[in-house]
Amino acid sequence: MNAKRAKTPKNSTTKLFVLDTNVLMHDPLSLFRFEEHDIYVPMMTLEELDANKKGMSEVARNARQTSRLLDEIVTGAEHNIARGIDLTGPSRQLATGHLFLQTEAINGILPSSLPTAKADNQIIGVVMYLGQKFPKRPVILVSKDINMRIKARALGLEAQDYFNDKVLEDTDLLYTGALELPSDFWDSHGKGLESWKKDSRTYYRIKGPLCPDLLVNEFVWQEGPQPLQAWVRVGAGRTAELETIIDYSHSKNAVWGITARNREQNFALNLLMNPDIDFVTLLGQAGTGKTLLTLAAALTQTLETKLFAEIIITRVTVPVGEDIGFLPGTEEEKMTPWMGALEDNLEVLNKPAETPVGAPGTGAGSYGGDWGRAATMDLIRNRIKIKSLNFMRGRTFMNKFLIIDEAQNLTPKQMKTLITRAGPGTKVVCLGNIAQIDTPYLTEGSSGLTYVVDRFKGWAHSGHVTLQRGERSRLADHAAEVL
Repeated sequence: MNAKRAKTPKNSTTKLFVLDTNVLMHDPLSLFRFEEHDIYVPMMTLEELDANKKGMSEVARNARQTSRLLDEIVTGAEHNIARGIDLTGPSRQLATGHLFLQTEAINGILPSSLPTAKADNQIIGVVMYLGQKFPKRPVILVSKDINMRIKARALGLEAQDYFNDKVLEDTDLLYTGALELPSDFWDSHGKGLESWKKDSRTYYRIKGPLCPDLLVNEFVWQEGPQPLQAWVRVGAGRTAELETIIDYSHSKNAVWGITARNREQNFALNLLMNPDIDFVTLLGQAGTGKTLLTLAAALTQTLETKLFAEIIITRVTVPVGEDIGFLPGTEEEKMTPWMGALEDNLEVLNKPAETPVGAPGTGAGSYGGDWGRAATMDLIRNRIKIKSLNFMRGRTFMNKFLIIDEAQNLTPKQMKTLITRAGPGTKVVCLGNIAQIDTPYLTEGSSGLTYVVDRFKGWAHSGHVTLQRGERSRLADHAAEVL
């Protein structure tokens, strides 16, 4: 339940929210997110928390944190449990409602068609009992389990998802990182226009109605007789400064032999190759070139310009669950089955270059034959480290190019854990497609990737691009459209 949406006028009856276990395991601080409304924790929720507290997974950590929070709240207020414990003090005035714990056995409420042994059904039974006990008060079940909400509604109960960590209601509103300028842009913004050149780039200082909405490092473009591709260097004010970008679609600017095939790929390479940008997020469907562009930029800046010491790649191993399982070998070898995408892209980057010998980024592949390619592949592999998310806590990466693949499967909390690993000289790149989320209870609106795109927009050292066009093959493009 979104705290903002939960507000009711002071004179109306406050709501009573019954919390399902998955809400507390998703966000332990959900206890303090309901403002002036009361929350009720059934005994079955406490039982399920206890059953899930063991292990090193994120869920187990959250279960333990929830138990500690509940212990802090309840300690010293045992005589108030039946009347409700005031949350104003424990929450540092974030919440002004009361916490109720189930203090009595509740039986015989559920319809005979529902088996009482199931934990979900027992929690639904508590909601039904409270609805009968407080007929004039809104009693609402809060759960992240869709089937449980359907069951509750089928029994005539009110049920809601937990929305507090949802960044956006509609992912179509998500910041894309690029903006097409209107056709009359120069007429409406040309008054008092200043222009100058520096280091082969052209700069424009403009005034006009669009300036307050332009965010730093947002790309702007315009087609037509005088096409423009630039990015905002100073924005969100009465004036804005635009700087033309490097054209990575031209072979003279090839990155490890790769050139941009469309406008968005050109924007992405400008972010990936710019040393002032510490954090990059790339969103896009399968085949838009996210991993290939990122790897090409990483190899160029690690092996050619020596800007970074090594490349670190990590991704969520969702189908195995939280642990990387019982595969034999080292951490690196266990992660290898999950890195098929990396292998595919390295093959493309290490193919014999079609460009003439000596062109930027052609590597040994163009003149060393199979031996040269094998030697280059060994050199590249030595600089790429594959890490599991499970062992990231407490680490600090210095001068590394950190690539977080499949970032849409991370929760906002996991995303924070990963990004805060970055030490001096480290660049973090998050790749993902929010239409392909495999983590239970995570949606497009509450994914960690959506969260960081929204929170980092407008920061001078971060950039974001949503890649639009697939560049894999005509078969893949057609399949994406018709299937």
